[in-house]
Amino acid sequence: MKKLVILFLAVSLLAAVAQQKGGAAGKGGQAAKPADQVKTYSGSDLNWGPAPAVLPAGAKLAVLEGNPMQSGPYTMRLQMPAGYKIPPHHHHAREHVTVISGEFLVGMGDKLDESKMSSFSPGAFAYLEPTVHHYAMAKGDTVIQLHGQGPWQIIYVNPADNPQKPAEKK
Repeated sequence: MKKLVILFLAVSLLAAVAQQKGGAAGKGGQAAKPADQVKTYSGSDLNWGPAPAVLPAGAKLAVLEGNPMQSGPYTMRLQMPAGYKIPPHHHHAREHVTVISGEFLVGMGDKLDESKMSSFSPGAFAYLEPTVHHYAMAKGDTVIQLHGQGPWQIIYVNPADNPQKPAEKK
């Protein structure tokens, strides 16, 4: 425990010295601007827009960090109306989910079965590995936060569930 406290104090001291000397160097040896190092949001700062077309219609999305459709870290929030359902799917990379508000129901498997869904309330967190087939539903208006390494993708177990599927010719 004593070693841990000493290590913490040493790191804190080094951070303070670096800050007094102008902070960490950014690209080209220049000190990074505070705006480049920190971004904060209050609830009213979020820029909500339609969710990507790969999701069922009706949800809204706000990107907080990065670009979910490109390589690199991202953080986004998905706002879903009551009864909103996402059919069975999986992702190409680990998905991290935090429930912000409402009640989020999740089930595992290849077929959406509401009787087998678990309920998650605000503050709940989970992550899913890429091979895990799962489905979800909002019980009441619900907001979740997703973060991970992009590009973010959703791969439907049944391709016909993809809202972007080409229209069938009659």
